[in-house]
Amino acid sequence: MWDFSTDPEFQEKLDWMAAFVKEECEPLDRLYPGMGAPYDITNHKARALVRPLMEKVKAQALWACHLGPELGGQGYGQVKLALMNEILGRSQWAPIVFGTAAPDTGNAEIIAMFGTQAQKDRYLKPLLEGEIVSCYSMTEPQGGADPGQFQCRAVRDGDEWVITGEKWFSSNARYAEFLIVMCVTDPDVPIYRGASMFLVPRATPGVNILRNTGVFGEPESDYSHGYIRYEGVRVPADALLGGEGQGFAVAQARLGGGRVHHAMRTVGQCRMALEMLCERAVSRHTKGSALADKQLVQAYVADSWIELQQLRLQVMHTAWLIDQGHDYKSNQVPIAGIKVAMAKVMHDIVQRTIQVHGALGLSDEMPLAQMWIHAMMMGVVDGPTEVHKLTIAKHLLRNAKPAPGLFPSAHLPPRIAAAREKYAGRY
Repeated sequence: MWDFSTDPEFQEKLDWMAAFVKEECEPLDRLYPGMGAPYDITNHKARALVRPLMEKVKAQALWACHLGPELGGQGYGQVKLALMNEILGRSQWAPIVFGTAAPDTGNAEIIAMFGTQAQKDRYLKPLLEGEIVSCYSMTEPQGGADPGQFQCRAVRDGDEWVITGEKWFSSNARYAEFLIVMCVTDPDVPIYRGASMFLVPRATPGVNILRNTGVFGEPESDYSHGYIRYEGVRVPADALLGGEGQGFAVAQARLGGGRVHHAMRTVGQCRMALEMLCERAVSRHTKGSALADKQLVQAYVADSWIELQQLRLQVMHTAWLIDQGHDYKSNQVPIAGIKVAMAKVMHDIVQRTIQVHGALGLSDEMPLAQMWIHAMMMGVVDGPTEVHKLTIAKHLLRNAKPAPGLFPSAHLPPRIAAAREKYAGRY
């Protein structure tokens, strides 16, 4: 059955989180604003501030709640995680403080699911403790979102694999202790059966970061998306994560959850933008009245609230579906739907909020320009909007049936005739 209520005990945890994120995490956003800043484990001043906060979160049993108890989490389902991530989405530091930062969450999940005990001991334990950060190195400069274009190869050489090729936009590579690298291991079969994943320490000889790329608006010192050239990188045979040729099975296990959690956090970002829009509307006066009295501004507020409610319910419904079956693959279409919706809704709400703030909204004295850029990113990361639209369309069209005759089945003349015949003499 459907139930939109939250049990009182969990609501207390959400209330604690909301106050904690506002009072403790959001100030960190102002002190260390770069997108890569939460992942910079060499920033000892920032880490000294964060570690006590992590301990407070752990004391509340709210650390890494997406993981099972055997890994130090609570094993929460997606509905609870959605309610939590709405709050965490308000601060770029909050996910680090709560042990839920991407890409580390997804990387931890697949190591837990597919890793050997030795891999878990070496990589998973310090990752879960927040002692290190990781990188997911998949996309390539010539391939974009098309894995069929991947060229980065891993070739077996005795007891080792040798990795050669380039990867593009490997987020947080400069800070990562290790990278999870997707490589072509069998070029003679389709890529979905010929790719494998490898755990590669960043300090391995041949892992060369050609440059770190930023998103527009970032200062160069914050650039954190690595353009990497793997030049004869040698890793032992046991660096393989999962089985040979299972790279995409491993990838889908993390990407499905990642897309859902992105959408959950985006709801929180949209709510922040709507709050700023409303505050500005009742604060600013022009032409003899507050902006809140202008019908266009009222329309901005109403449209933004409606779109946010629709997105939130769509996200919660998707979370509920996953909780019923614990399977991302069977919920591929609703996940694709929220991936498309979140980018558009966030863009539109932030755009209206910027407009109502005028020049101030465009300036670096407000967070809105950065939020607008984030909305653009949401349309690209974890697969572009266009690819997810194709997923939805193909599924719907696969179940559609052609009209039985020359005219559509909804063509009115024959339906009227059929209705008259059905109720002949009775209407």
